[in-house]
Amino acid sequence: MKKVLFSFFFLLFANCGLAQDSLFYNLDEIVVSASRWCQQSQAQPVKVTRLSFDKANTFNPQTAADVLGLTGEVFIQKSQYAGGSPMIRGFATNRLLYSIDGVRMNTAIFRSGNIQNVISLDPFAIADSEVLFGPGAVGYGSDAIGGAMVFSTLEPCLANGGALLVHGAATVRTATASNELTAHIHAGVGWKRWALLTSLTYSSYGDLQQGTHGPEDYVMPYIVVPGFAADGTVDDRVIANVDKNKQTPSGYSQLNFMQKVRYAPGGGWNLEYAFHLSGTSEYARYDRHQRMRGGLPRYAEWNYGPQFWMMNHLRAEHTGGGIMYDSIKVNLALQRFEESRISRDLNKPRRETQSEAVDAWSANVDFIKSVSDGPTISYGAEYVQNNVRSKGVATDIVTDATEPMAARYPNAEWYSAGLFAQAEWHVNNRLNLAAGVRYNHYLIDNDFSTVGYDIPFAPRQVSSAGSVSGNVGLNWRPVSGWLFRVNYARGFRAPNVDDMGKLFDSADGCVTVPNPALKPEYADNVELGFAKHIGSFLKFDVTAYYIHLTDAIVRRDFLFNGSPTMEYQGSECRVQALQNAATANVWGIQTAVDANFAKWFYGEARVSWQRGFEEMDNGDVSPSRHAAPLFGRVALGFRNERLNVEAYTAFQAECAAVDMPVEERGKTEIYALDADGNAYSPAWFTLNLRASLQLARGFLLNATLENIADKRYRPYSCGISAPGRNVTMSLTYNL
Repeated sequence: MKKVLFSFFFLLFANCGLAQDSLFYNLDEIVVSASRWCQQSQAQPVKVTRLSFDKANTFNPQTAADVLGLTGEVFIQKSQYAGGSPMIRGFATNRLLYSIDGVRMNTAIFRSGNIQNVISLDPFAIADSEVLFGPGAVGYGSDAIGGAMVFSTLEPCLANGGALLVHGAATVRTATASNELTAHIHAGVGWKRWALLTSLTYSSYGDLQQGTHGPEDYVMPYIVVPGFAADGTVDDRVIANVDKNKQTPSGYSQLNFMQKVRYAPGGGWNLEYAFHLSGTSEYARYDRHQRMRGGLPRYAEWNYGPQFWMMNHLRAEHTGGGIMYDSIKVNLALQRFEESRISRDLNKPRRETQSEAVDAWSANVDFIKSVSDGPTISYGAEYVQNNVRSKGVATDIVTDATEPMAARYPNAEWYSAGLFAQAEWHVNNRLNLAAGVRYNHYLIDNDFSTVGYDIPFAPRQVSSAGSVSGNVGLNWRPVSGWLFRVNYARGFRAPNVDDMGKLFDSADGCVTVPNPALKPEYADNVELGFAKHIGSFLKFDVTAYYIHLTDAIVRRDFLFNGSPTMEYQGSECRVQALQNAATANVWGIQTAVDANFAKWFYGEARVSWQRGFEEMDNGDVSPSRHAAPLFGRVALGFRNERLNVEAYTAFQAECAAVDMPVEERGKTEIYALDADGNAYSPAWFTLNLRASLQLARGFLLNATLENIADKRYRPYSCGISAPGRNVTMSLTYNL
């Protein structure tokens, strides 16, 4: 019987004949992340995943982090609803690189803890998203250890001929789990040489509703209502949470704006100016609101202040340069980042606010040149300067009196300059070789006289070092339909201001202090992969990798002013600091499968498994914090010219208490507890259904039913539960 069924399905698949570009995974698609230039993915010796605008927006992603999560190959951590910290191959935060239209987004205050900067990007304005897995230091410099996430935003379109070109779209969206209301519009107009594009999005989210069926450990039974007594003193009330599935406080709002102007003067030139602006409301860090002290909530307030991002970006491109290049790209950018942290202990009048602002200047020049009967060479240079300003202010909420307090960072300047070159040889129709090298030098100038507390070293600390990174790999296609790749890459991460100069409470009873003696950390990555086409109905890709991190920057016990403890925020705390004090190893397997069962039916599967261990200060090893348990996504769907219906599941394996990273085991407020009272992350899976219907006259209706079983679950390392049963609907009109 098994043989009969196998033969039946084989004949069905073999005769389906669906076009390759309808698949999610395409060996022949064009990508830019590996080399910074448009090239076929099958010419690259590294794994790259691409997600198009149309594919992403049929799923109604609320943030750019959710866009990355749609790949099924990037694990997304959230400490609060207004969050999204990607994990790739056991690395996260400042060991991953973000690039927007060729501009580096990482700043000198990207931290080792979870970050949410990626939500500043508007998913409605993202044309394409790519994930380059593994070290991408040659093309992107510091931080690209676990991978690089490369976003391209919508472009103004020039008119063909003399007719005026007008294009655009408008979308309204709502979701039940958070009472979301989102409105978006983008519109462009193009002439022969000039083009304009404007994009605007506003989103409002209420407190997020979690599922009904799941661990009671995820229920926060109380709500803190800040207030004052009749005599004017602080009187914060702790009341029962009558709706245990509503995660209060977690709601927020966000506004995104983008304006682009394009000019094509002729002669192969293209000039473009872009202005990006993103701002959020103040939003609660939900995991901190779950912390207890003495049987009561520790905090009455713990919020991130409004997150602000602005970018001015000027890009110039020229094609047909002659002897030095075939094409050149120049990117000049100024970004402004503002963020703050606001906290107040329960029934205490002192509200503490730490505010940071970063001005990030950058300049990139990229060349590409194809040598006749030789390699294609891409090369370039990069300069980055970050000016960091930080301050701390304590406010008595009863009297409104203010006083200076310790700043999170010193005032500082962070500089980085790099030169790089990559070459690709098309040896024959079956073999491609690729290699690259980069030299990078950084300098940090910290002024600790601005931090507001005594330090055991000179107020001004200047540190600098150089780094060499590189990669070499090959693609081999022995027969039609098979692709093998092998790649070695060395990445690095230069210490930044967050590493060297930060003062903050990393955990209850601990305080992290500055350490100006840090040096770069290095990652060596070996990657093996193969991909297979079986006709036009089945494709699969398997990648295995191993990453060894040396001189890893990790948090360890430390002496400050000769003492292992210090008073911080009214408590005696154990002193810790980031130090080059460990090694780490991560290995894993990534699998992608795509199938077409018949003319209109398809299937997709993505599964990622990784394990990681890092050295502890006592010589023992701990599971790596950012090596997520096995996770993935499986989908079955129907697609024709007007209708796309898909049933899919997302899932995560259990992370048992014994497998939990040491630094996560004490965070009992965000994890479930096993029978012995130890923190662990339970396995979960969701059943979901989505549909897209192309209506008449340019209207597109999208609907998604998430978490049909209304499960209460919390992905590994998250401080807030995922949505319960959730209906999302959007209506889009395309010009």
